[in-house]
Amino acid sequence: MTTSTPTITVPRRRHPAEIAVTADVPGVTAAVPVVKPEPPPSRRAAAGGTRRLALVASIVVSFLAASAAPTPLYQHYDAVWHGSALTTTTAFAIYAGAVLLSLLVLGDLATHLGRRPVLLAALAAQALAVVLFATAGSFAVLFAGRVIQGLAAGAALGALGATMIDLHRERGTILNAAAPGVGTGLGALVAGLFVSYLPWPTHLVYLVLLAVFAAQALGVARLPEARRRAPSGLVASLRPRIAVPGAARSAFLAVTPVLLAVWSLAGFYGSLGPALIRELAHSRSAALGGLGLFLLAGVAAVATVALRAYGAGRLMAVGIAALVGGAAGVAAAIAADSAGGFLAATALAGVGFGAGLQGAIRTVTDLAAPRERPGLLSAVFVVSYVGLGVPAVLAGLLVSQGHELRHVAIGYVLALIVFAGAAALGLARSRRRPALDQRGTWGRPLSSRTAARGQR
Repeated sequence: MTTSTPTITVPRRRHPAEIAVTADVPGVTAAVPVVKPEPPPSRRAAAGGTRRLALVASIVVSFLAASAAPTPLYQHYDAVWHGSALTTTTAFAIYAGAVLLSLLVLGDLATHLGRRPVLLAALAAQALAVVLFATAGSFAVLFAGRVIQGLAAGAALGALGATMIDLHRERGTILNAAAPGVGTGLGALVAGLFVSYLPWPTHLVYLVLLAVFAAQALGVARLPEARRRAPSGLVASLRPRIAVPGAARSAFLAVTPVLLAVWSLAGFYGSLGPALIRELAHSRSAALGGLGLFLLAGVAAVATVALRAYGAGRLMAVGIAALVGGAAGVAAAIAADSAGGFLAATALAGVGFGAGLQGAIRTVTDLAAPRERPGLLSAVFVVSYVGLGVPAVLAGLLVSQGHELRHVAIGYVLALIVFAGAAALGLARSRRRPALDQRGTWGRPLSSRTAARGQR
Protein backbone atom coordinates (compact mmCIF):
# COMPACT_ATOMS: atom_id res chain seq x y z
CA MET A 1 0.00 0.00 0.00
CA THR A 2 5.57 1.62 -8.35
CA THR A 3 6.69 3.26 -11.28
CA SER A 4 15.34 0.87 -19.83
CA THR A 5 15.89 -2.42 -20.43
CA PRO A 6 13.20 -4.93 -19.43
CA THR A 7 14.10 -7.03 -16.41
CA ILE A 8 12.59 -10.03 -14.75
CA THR A 9 11.79 -9.79 -11.05
CA VAL A 10 13.42 -12.50 -8.98
CA PRO A 11 11.42 -13.12 -5.80
CA ARG A 12 13.50 -13.26 -2.66
CA ARG A 13 12.77 -14.36 0.88
CA ARG A 14 11.65 -11.21 2.65
CA HIS A 15 11.89 -10.50 6.33
CA PRO A 16 8.36 -10.38 7.79
CA ALA A 17 8.95 -6.83 8.97
CA GLU A 18 9.04 -5.70 5.35
CA ILE A 19 5.58 -7.13 4.77
CA ALA A 20 4.12 -5.89 8.04
CA VAL A 21 4.74 -2.24 7.20
CA THR A 22 4.06 -2.15 3.48
CA ALA A 23 3.74 -4.48 0.56
CA ASP A 24 4.95 -1.85 -1.92
CA VAL A 25 8.66 -2.09 -1.11
CA PRO A 26 10.24 -3.13 -4.44
CA GLY A 27 12.04 -6.45 -4.62
CA VAL A 28 15.41 -7.11 -6.18
CA THR A 29 15.48 -6.98 -9.96
CA ALA A 30 18.12 -8.56 -12.10
CA ALA A 31 18.50 -9.29 -15.79
CA VAL A 32 18.41 -13.06 -16.24
CA PRO A 33 17.98 -15.34 -19.22
CA VAL A 34 14.37 -15.80 -20.24
CA VAL A 35 13.18 -19.29 -19.36
CA LYS A 36 10.21 -21.18 -20.66
CA PRO A 37 7.22 -20.29 -18.47
CA GLU A 38 5.53 -22.98 -16.46
CA PRO A 39 2.11 -24.08 -17.68
CA PRO A 40 -0.76 -22.15 -16.13
CA PRO A 41 -2.33 -23.74 -13.06
CA SER A 42 -5.55 -25.67 -13.39
CA ARG A 43 -8.85 -24.02 -12.54
CA ARG A 44 -9.09 -26.05 -9.36
CA ALA A 45 -5.61 -25.00 -8.24
CA ALA A 46 -6.33 -21.36 -9.11
CA ALA A 47 -9.60 -21.46 -7.18
CA GLY A 48 -7.82 -22.99 -4.19
CA GLY A 49 -5.20 -20.26 -4.28
CA THR A 50 -7.90 -17.58 -4.43
CA ARG A 51 -9.69 -19.08 -1.42
CA ARG A 52 -6.46 -19.22 0.56
CA LEU A 53 -5.63 -15.63 -0.38
CA ALA A 54 -9.11 -14.50 0.71
CA LEU A 55 -8.70 -16.36 4.02
CA VAL A 56 -5.35 -14.78 4.81
CA ALA A 57 -6.55 -11.30 3.83
CA SER A 58 -9.64 -11.77 6.01
CA ILE A 59 -7.40 -12.50 9.00
CA VAL A 60 -5.59 -9.19 8.51
CA VAL A 61 -8.97 -7.45 8.31
CA SER A 62 -10.31 -9.18 11.43
CA PHE A 63 -7.16 -8.51 13.48
CA LEU A 64 -7.26 -4.80 12.65
CA ALA A 65 -11.05 -4.71 13.11
CA ALA A 66 -10.64 -6.22 16.57
CA SER A 67 -8.05 -3.58 17.44
CA ALA A 68 -10.52 -0.81 16.52
CA ALA A 69 -13.65 -2.43 17.99
CA PRO A 70 -13.26 -0.93 21.50
CA THR A 71 -13.01 2.61 20.10
CA PRO A 72 -16.76 3.45 20.13
CA LEU A 73 -17.09 1.89 23.60
CA TYR A 74 -14.53 4.05 25.37
CA GLN A 75 -17.16 6.59 26.42
CA HIS A 76 -19.23 3.81 27.98
CA TYR A 77 -16.19 2.39 29.79
CA ASP A 78 -15.29 5.84 31.12
CA ALA A 79 -18.82 6.33 32.49
CA VAL A 80 -19.16 2.88 34.07
CA TRP A 81 -15.61 2.48 35.38
CA HIS A 82 -15.12 6.18 36.26
CA GLY A 83 -12.36 6.71 33.75
CA SER A 84 -11.06 9.82 32.04
CA ALA A 85 -9.55 10.90 28.73
CA LEU A 86 -6.20 9.71 30.06
CA THR A 87 -7.42 6.14 30.61
CA THR A 88 -8.92 6.12 27.13
CA THR A 89 -5.72 7.26 25.46
CA THR A 90 -3.67 4.91 27.65
CA ALA A 91 -5.74 1.96 26.44
CA PHE A 92 -4.94 3.03 22.90
CA ALA A 93 -1.23 3.57 23.57
CA ILE A 94 -0.86 0.23 25.34
CA TYR A 95 -1.97 -1.55 22.20
CA ALA A 96 0.48 0.46 20.08
CA GLY A 97 3.34 -0.37 22.43
CA ALA A 98 2.49 -4.08 22.44
CA VAL A 99 2.40 -4.17 18.62
CA LEU A 100 5.78 -2.44 18.42
CA LEU A 101 7.38 -4.82 20.93
CA SER A 102 5.96 -7.84 19.14
CA LEU A 103 7.04 -6.66 15.68
CA LEU A 104 10.58 -6.11 16.91
CA VAL A 105 10.91 -9.32 18.92
CA LEU A 106 8.47 -11.82 17.39
CA GLY A 107 8.29 -10.57 13.81
CA ASP A 108 10.62 -13.30 12.50
CA LEU A 109 9.06 -16.12 14.52
CA ALA A 110 7.14 -17.66 11.63
CA THR A 111 10.27 -18.21 9.54
CA HIS A 112 11.61 -20.52 12.28
CA LEU A 113 8.49 -22.20 13.64
CA GLY A 114 6.40 -22.07 10.48
CA ARG A 115 3.56 -19.75 9.53
CA ARG A 116 0.69 -22.06 10.39
CA PRO A 117 1.52 -22.57 14.10
CA VAL A 118 2.25 -18.86 14.54
CA LEU A 119 -1.04 -17.88 12.90
CA LEU A 120 -2.99 -20.41 14.98
CA ALA A 121 -1.38 -19.11 18.17
CA ALA A 122 -2.13 -15.52 17.15
CA LEU A 123 -5.78 -16.37 16.44
CA ALA A 124 -6.03 -18.06 19.85
CA ALA A 125 -4.55 -14.98 21.50
CA GLN A 126 -6.96 -12.70 19.66
CA ALA A 127 -9.85 -14.92 20.78
CA LEU A 128 -8.65 -14.65 24.38
CA ALA A 129 -8.42 -10.87 24.07
CA VAL A 130 -12.01 -10.44 22.84
CA VAL A 131 -13.24 -12.77 25.60
CA LEU A 132 -11.52 -10.47 28.10
CA PHE A 133 -13.18 -7.45 26.49
CA ALA A 134 -16.60 -9.09 26.59
CA THR A 135 -16.28 -9.97 30.27
CA ALA A 136 -14.25 -6.97 31.45
CA GLY A 137 -15.32 -5.23 34.62
CA SER A 138 -12.44 -2.78 34.94
CA PHE A 139 -9.79 -0.97 32.97
CA ALA A 140 -7.16 -3.44 34.21
CA VAL A 141 -8.85 -6.27 32.29
CA LEU A 142 -9.29 -4.01 29.24
CA PHE A 143 -5.59 -3.11 29.33
CA ALA A 144 -4.61 -6.79 29.60
CA GLY A 145 -6.72 -7.57 26.55
CA ARG A 146 -5.10 -4.74 24.62
CA VAL A 147 -1.62 -6.08 25.40
CA ILE A 148 -2.58 -9.58 24.22
CA GLN A 149 -4.13 -8.12 21.06
CA GLY A 150 -1.02 -6.14 20.25
CA LEU A 151 1.37 -9.03 20.82
CA ALA A 152 -0.76 -11.32 18.62
CA ALA A 153 -1.01 -8.76 15.82
CA GLY A 154 2.70 -7.98 15.79
CA ALA A 155 3.67 -11.66 15.68
CA ALA A 156 1.24 -12.51 12.88
CA LEU A 157 1.16 -9.56 10.49
CA GLY A 158 4.51 -10.36 8.90
CA ALA A 159 3.54 -13.99 8.31
CA LEU A 160 0.18 -12.93 6.90
CA GLY A 161 1.75 -10.43 4.51
CA ALA A 162 4.37 -12.90 3.33
CA THR A 163 1.72 -15.56 2.76
CA MET A 164 -0.38 -13.23 0.62
CA ILE A 165 2.64 -12.36 -1.53
CA ASP A 166 3.49 -16.06 -1.92
CA LEU A 167 -0.06 -16.95 -2.94
CA HIS A 168 -0.33 -14.22 -5.59
CA ARG A 169 2.32 -11.55 -6.01
CA GLU A 170 0.14 -8.88 -7.64
CA ARG A 171 -3.09 -9.43 -5.73
CA GLY A 172 -1.18 -10.08 -2.52
CA THR A 173 0.63 -6.77 -2.87
CA ILE A 174 -2.64 -4.88 -3.30
CA LEU A 175 -4.27 -6.70 -0.38
CA ASN A 176 -1.24 -6.01 1.83
CA ALA A 177 -1.72 -2.31 1.16
CA ALA A 178 -5.51 -2.21 1.51
CA ALA A 179 -6.48 -4.82 4.12
CA PRO A 180 -5.13 -3.04 7.25
CA GLY A 181 -7.05 0.17 6.49
CA VAL A 182 -10.19 -1.74 5.58
CA GLY A 183 -10.00 -3.71 8.83
CA THR A 184 -9.41 -0.68 11.03
CA GLY A 185 -12.17 1.33 9.39
CA LEU A 186 -14.73 -1.45 9.38
CA GLY A 187 -13.93 -2.43 12.96
CA ALA A 188 -14.62 1.07 14.26
CA LEU A 189 -17.78 1.58 12.18
CA VAL A 190 -19.35 -1.87 12.70
CA ALA A 191 -18.62 -1.80 16.43
CA GLY A 192 -20.31 1.60 16.67
CA LEU A 193 -23.38 0.32 14.81
CA PHE A 194 -23.55 -2.80 16.99
CA VAL A 195 -23.31 -0.72 20.16
CA SER A 196 -25.95 1.75 18.99
CA TYR A 197 -28.59 -0.49 17.42
CA LEU A 198 -28.19 -4.12 18.55
CA PRO A 199 -28.62 -5.82 21.93
CA TRP A 200 -25.76 -6.62 24.33
CA PRO A 201 -23.81 -3.51 23.33
CA THR A 202 -20.68 -4.38 25.33
CA HIS A 203 -20.67 -8.05 24.35
CA LEU A 204 -22.12 -8.75 20.91
CA VAL A 205 -19.36 -7.29 18.72
CA TYR A 206 -16.74 -9.26 20.66
CA LEU A 207 -18.73 -12.49 20.43
CA VAL A 208 -19.02 -12.03 16.65
CA LEU A 209 -15.25 -11.52 16.43
CA LEU A 210 -14.75 -14.65 18.54
CA ALA A 211 -16.80 -16.66 16.03
CA VAL A 212 -14.83 -15.14 13.14
CA PHE A 213 -11.50 -16.10 14.74
CA ALA A 214 -12.72 -19.67 15.32
CA ALA A 215 -13.77 -20.04 11.67
CA GLN A 216 -10.46 -18.60 10.47
CA ALA A 217 -8.52 -21.00 12.69
CA LEU A 218 -10.23 -23.90 10.95
CA GLY A 219 -9.12 -22.50 7.60
CA VAL A 220 -5.54 -21.86 8.74
CA ALA A 221 -5.26 -25.45 10.00
CA ARG A 222 -5.72 -26.57 6.38
CA LEU A 223 -3.16 -24.18 4.87
CA PRO A 224 -0.04 -25.81 3.41
CA GLU A 225 3.08 -24.99 5.39
CA ALA A 226 5.85 -22.98 3.75
CA ARG A 227 9.48 -24.00 4.11
CA ARG A 228 11.18 -22.55 7.16
CA ARG A 229 14.63 -22.12 8.60
CA ALA A 230 16.12 -24.43 11.20
CA PRO A 231 14.72 -23.80 14.71
CA SER A 232 18.32 -23.36 15.93
CA GLY A 233 18.22 -19.69 14.89
CA LEU A 234 15.07 -18.95 16.86
CA VAL A 235 16.70 -17.38 19.92
CA ALA A 236 18.89 -15.12 17.79
CA SER A 237 15.82 -13.97 15.84
CA LEU A 238 14.25 -12.62 19.05
CA ARG A 239 16.92 -9.91 19.36
CA PRO A 240 15.62 -6.69 17.77
CA ARG A 241 17.78 -5.30 14.96
CA ILE A 242 17.46 -1.51 14.76
CA ALA A 243 19.86 0.17 12.36
CA VAL A 244 19.70 2.87 9.70
CA PRO A 245 22.33 2.20 6.99
CA GLY A 246 24.54 5.11 6.02
CA ALA A 247 23.05 5.44 2.53
CA ALA A 248 19.58 5.94 3.98
CA ARG A 249 20.31 8.23 6.94
CA SER A 250 19.63 11.58 5.31
CA ALA A 251 16.45 10.26 3.73
CA PHE A 252 15.38 8.70 7.04
CA LEU A 253 15.79 12.03 8.82
CA ALA A 254 13.82 13.75 6.06
CA VAL A 255 10.86 11.35 6.26
CA THR A 256 10.77 11.08 10.07
CA PRO A 257 8.42 14.11 10.40
CA VAL A 258 6.03 12.47 7.90
CA LEU A 259 6.00 9.23 9.86
CA LEU A 260 5.37 11.12 13.09
CA ALA A 261 2.61 13.19 11.49
CA VAL A 262 0.65 10.37 9.87
CA TRP A 263 0.80 8.07 12.87
CA SER A 264 -0.03 10.89 15.28
CA LEU A 265 -3.07 11.52 13.09
CA ALA A 266 -4.13 7.89 13.51
CA GLY A 267 -3.59 8.19 17.26
CA PHE A 268 -5.78 11.28 17.34
CA TYR A 269 -8.74 9.52 15.71
CA GLY A 270 -8.27 6.35 17.75
CA SER A 271 -8.21 8.11 21.11
CA LEU A 272 -9.74 11.61 21.21
CA GLY A 273 -11.69 11.31 17.95
CA PRO A 274 -14.79 9.48 19.25
CA ALA A 275 -15.49 11.99 22.02
CA LEU A 276 -14.75 14.93 19.76
CA ILE A 277 -17.08 13.95 16.90
CA ARG A 278 -19.90 13.28 19.35
CA GLU A 279 -19.37 16.70 20.90
CA LEU A 280 -19.39 18.41 17.51
CA ALA A 281 -22.54 16.53 16.46
CA HIS A 282 -24.18 17.18 19.86
CA SER A 283 -24.95 13.48 20.09
CA ARG A 284 -23.97 10.59 22.33
CA SER A 285 -24.34 7.98 19.57
CA ALA A 286 -21.62 5.34 19.68
CA ALA A 287 -21.97 4.92 15.93
CA LEU A 288 -20.66 8.45 15.46
CA GLY A 289 -17.70 7.59 17.67
CA GLY A 290 -16.37 5.14 15.11
CA LEU A 291 -17.17 7.20 12.02
CA GLY A 292 -14.05 9.37 12.08
CA LEU A 293 -11.64 6.44 12.29
CA PHE A 294 -13.63 4.62 9.60
CA LEU A 295 -13.26 7.55 7.20
CA LEU A 296 -9.57 8.08 7.92
CA ALA A 297 -8.57 4.43 7.56
CA GLY A 298 -10.92 3.67 4.67
CA VAL A 299 -9.82 6.62 2.55
CA ALA A 300 -6.17 5.85 3.37
CA ALA A 301 -6.62 2.29 2.10
CA VAL A 302 -8.21 3.51 -1.13
CA ALA A 303 -5.48 6.14 -1.63
CA THR A 304 -2.74 3.57 -1.04
CA VAL A 305 -4.07 1.33 -3.79
CA ALA A 306 -5.07 4.13 -6.19
CA LEU A 307 -1.69 5.89 -6.00
CA ARG A 308 0.53 2.80 -5.90
CA ALA A 309 2.05 3.59 -9.33
CA TYR A 310 3.38 6.96 -8.11
CA GLY A 311 7.06 7.34 -7.29
CA ALA A 312 8.03 7.94 -3.67
CA GLY A 313 8.77 11.65 -4.20
CA ARG A 314 5.37 12.30 -5.76
CA LEU A 315 3.63 10.27 -3.06
CA MET A 316 5.38 12.31 -0.39
CA ALA A 317 4.32 15.57 -2.02
CA VAL A 318 0.69 14.46 -2.36
CA GLY A 319 0.68 13.09 1.18
CA ILE A 320 2.10 16.23 2.76
CA ALA A 321 -0.29 18.51 0.88
CA ALA A 322 -3.33 16.41 1.78
CA LEU A 323 -2.20 16.07 5.37
CA VAL A 324 -1.75 19.82 5.81
CA GLY A 325 -5.07 20.57 4.11
CA GLY A 326 -6.92 17.93 6.11
CA ALA A 327 -5.41 18.98 9.45
CA ALA A 328 -6.18 22.64 8.78
CA GLY A 329 -9.73 21.69 7.81
CA VAL A 330 -10.15 19.68 11.00
CA ALA A 331 -8.99 22.63 13.12
CA ALA A 332 -11.34 25.00 11.28
CA ALA A 333 -14.27 22.59 11.65
CA ILE A 334 -13.67 22.24 15.40
CA ALA A 335 -13.55 26.03 15.79
CA ALA A 336 -16.75 26.38 13.72
CA ASP A 337 -18.53 23.56 15.61
CA SER A 338 -19.15 21.73 12.33
CA ALA A 339 -19.42 17.93 12.40
CA GLY A 340 -19.85 17.81 8.62
CA GLY A 341 -16.75 19.89 8.05
CA PHE A 342 -14.84 17.69 10.48
CA LEU A 343 -15.73 14.53 8.53
CA ALA A 344 -14.95 16.12 5.15
CA ALA A 345 -11.53 17.24 6.41
CA THR A 346 -10.99 13.76 7.84
CA ALA A 347 -11.44 12.25 4.38
CA LEU A 348 -8.80 14.60 2.97
CA ALA A 349 -6.48 13.77 5.85
CA GLY A 350 -6.98 10.08 5.00
CA VAL A 351 -5.46 10.70 1.57
CA GLY A 352 -2.50 12.30 3.33
CA PHE A 353 -2.16 9.33 5.66
CA GLY A 354 -2.15 6.74 2.87
CA ALA A 355 0.07 8.63 0.43
CA GLY A 356 2.45 10.04 3.03
CA LEU A 357 3.04 6.71 4.75
CA GLN A 358 3.71 4.81 1.53
CA GLY A 359 5.96 7.57 0.17
CA ALA A 360 8.01 7.72 3.36
CA ILE A 361 8.53 3.97 3.62
CA ARG A 362 9.37 3.47 -0.02
CA THR A 363 11.83 6.36 0.07
CA VAL A 364 13.98 4.83 2.80
CA THR A 365 13.65 1.14 1.98
CA ASP A 366 14.74 1.68 -1.61
CA LEU A 367 18.04 3.00 -0.28
CA ALA A 368 18.87 -0.13 1.69
CA ALA A 369 20.21 -3.45 0.47
CA PRO A 370 17.91 -6.42 1.17
CA ARG A 371 19.98 -7.59 4.15
CA GLU A 372 19.79 -4.06 5.66
CA ARG A 373 16.02 -3.64 5.38
CA PRO A 374 14.91 -5.50 8.55
CA GLY A 375 17.00 -3.22 10.77
CA LEU A 376 15.90 -0.14 8.84
CA LEU A 377 12.23 -1.09 9.06
CA SER A 378 12.63 -1.69 12.79
CA ALA A 379 13.76 1.95 13.05
CA VAL A 380 10.69 2.94 11.04
CA PHE A 381 8.52 0.95 13.49
CA VAL A 382 9.98 2.79 16.47
CA VAL A 383 9.32 6.23 14.98
CA SER A 384 5.85 5.23 13.79
CA TYR A 385 4.62 3.81 17.07
CA VAL A 386 6.10 6.66 19.09
CA GLY A 387 3.98 8.93 16.89
CA LEU A 388 0.96 6.68 17.34
CA GLY A 389 1.06 6.44 21.12
CA VAL A 390 2.93 9.29 22.81
CA PRO A 391 0.99 12.34 21.46
CA ALA A 392 -2.34 10.62 22.20
CA VAL A 393 -1.35 9.99 25.83
CA LEU A 394 -0.12 13.57 26.26
CA ALA A 395 -3.39 14.89 24.82
CA GLY A 396 -5.39 12.62 27.12
CA LEU A 397 -3.38 13.88 30.09
CA LEU A 398 -4.18 17.50 29.20
CA VAL A 399 -7.90 16.78 28.88
CA SER A 400 -7.98 14.84 32.15
CA GLN A 401 -6.34 17.83 33.88
CA GLY A 402 -9.26 20.04 32.90
CA HIS A 403 -8.22 21.51 29.57
CA GLU A 404 -11.03 21.89 27.04
CA LEU A 405 -11.23 18.93 24.62
CA ARG A 406 -11.65 21.21 21.61
CA HIS A 407 -8.66 23.34 22.50
CA VAL A 408 -6.47 20.28 23.00
CA ALA A 409 -7.69 18.84 19.69
CA ILE A 410 -6.92 22.05 17.78
CA GLY A 411 -3.44 22.19 19.31
CA TYR A 412 -2.93 18.54 18.38
CA VAL A 413 -3.74 18.97 14.68
CA LEU A 414 -1.75 22.21 14.47
CA ALA A 415 1.26 20.26 15.75
CA LEU A 416 0.66 17.80 12.90
CA ILE A 417 0.87 20.70 10.45
CA VAL A 418 4.23 21.65 11.95
CA PHE A 419 5.51 18.10 11.44
CA ALA A 420 4.21 18.09 7.86
CA GLY A 421 5.86 21.46 7.22
CA ALA A 422 9.18 20.09 8.47
CA ALA A 423 8.76 17.17 6.09
CA ALA A 424 8.05 19.54 3.21
CA LEU A 425 11.26 21.44 3.95
CA GLY A 426 13.21 18.18 3.97
CA LEU A 427 11.66 17.18 0.65
CA ALA A 428 12.47 20.58 -0.89
CA ARG A 429 16.09 20.36 0.26
CA SER A 430 16.40 16.87 -1.17
CA ARG A 431 15.35 18.16 -4.57
CA ARG A 432 18.32 20.51 -4.57
CA ARG A 433 20.44 17.34 -4.42
CA PRO A 434 20.07 14.51 -6.95
CA ALA A 435 16.33 14.11 -7.36
CA LEU A 436 14.20 11.14 -6.53
CA ASP A 437 14.16 8.85 -9.55
CA GLN A 438 11.03 7.39 -11.06
CA ARG A 439 11.25 4.27 -8.93
CA GLY A 440 11.21 6.42 -5.84
CA THR A 441 14.85 6.14 -4.72
CA TRP A 442 16.83 8.97 -3.22
CA GLY A 443 19.66 10.08 -5.55
CA ARG A 444 21.16 7.68 -8.03
CA PRO A 445 19.35 4.47 -8.98
CA LEU A 446 19.02 1.52 -6.64
CA SER A 447 20.70 -0.86 -9.06
CA SER A 448 23.98 1.08 -9.02
CA ARG A 449 23.92 1.91 -5.34
CA THR A 450 22.71 -1.12 -3.43
CA ALA A 451 23.11 -4.11 -5.68
CA ALA A 452 26.69 -4.65 -4.61
CA ARG A 453 25.79 -4.34 -0.93
CA GLY A 454 22.93 -6.77 -1.40
CA GLN A 455 25.36 -9.36 -2.78
CA ARG A 456 27.87 -9.09 0.03
